[in-house]
Amino acid sequence: MKELLNKYPNIMMWVVLAAGMVGILVFEARDLGLQGSQWFWLITITTLVAGACIWIISWEDDDEAEESAE
Repeated sequence: MKELLNKYPNIMMWVVLAAGMVGILVFEARDLGLQGSQWFWLITITTLVAGACIWIISWEDDDEAEESAE
């Protein structure tokens, strides 16, 4: 697990953030009576939003790497 984290840090952060966000979504929306396709799309979009968040956060890492290379 530690090797995966070192090799693919952004993907591992995406998995962790997406799991947390989906967990909160399911907990908060459990009593709404949503249909299966609605759950599917909510979970899919939530996972994509988590990926976008990690991607935006990684921009700062790229900037720091460029500055240290110079």
